[in-house]
Amino acid sequence: MRVAIMSDTHDQIANLRAAVTYCNAYQVGMIIHCGDLVSPFMLDELARFGGAVHLVYGNNPGDKHLIAQFCGTRFPSLTHHGDFGAVEAAGLKFAFTHYPQLARGLAAPGNFDVVCCGHNHRYQVERIGPTLLINPGELLGKDDQPGFAILDAGSMQVERVEIGSPFSAD
Repeated sequence: MRVAIMSDTHDQIANLRAAVTYCNAYQVGMIIHCGDLVSPFMLDELARFGGAVHLVYGNNPGDKHLIAQFCGTRFPSLTHHGDFGAVEAAGLKFAFTHYPQLARGLAAPGNFDVVCCGHNHRYQVERIGPTLLINPGELLGKDDQPGFAILDAGSMQVERVEIGSPFSAD
């Protein structure tokens, strides 16, 4: 199974739409979004994905009430986990949060195979003991090329997929 890890979308509809289109075209089985999706209207874009989507809040949570209300009801394939999420898929235990410091703490004991985070808008993949820690960077495109990470659950290989161009007025 291929798992997409995304974060820090900050209402950039076109970037999220491109990422979801890629995921649908390249046999991604699940999306994990590590926060700062922001507005409830972004859920429409995530719901276009053909598989399960798991997401958490970030430090820019947007309308928490509507996001929590719409996930699982209006959008049955979207599961909102609050500030911290955990899910098992493809024989792996995943944990996800927005903050790198918390992610490091989750990874340290080795209770999860993969821990994902966002927040600092920097792509990073590292091993902490037996756990793979993945920060996919930003989908926003403000500080870096917008993109996300794809984990191949079988090989545990991670690739970064860059989309569009950096944030611009056009």
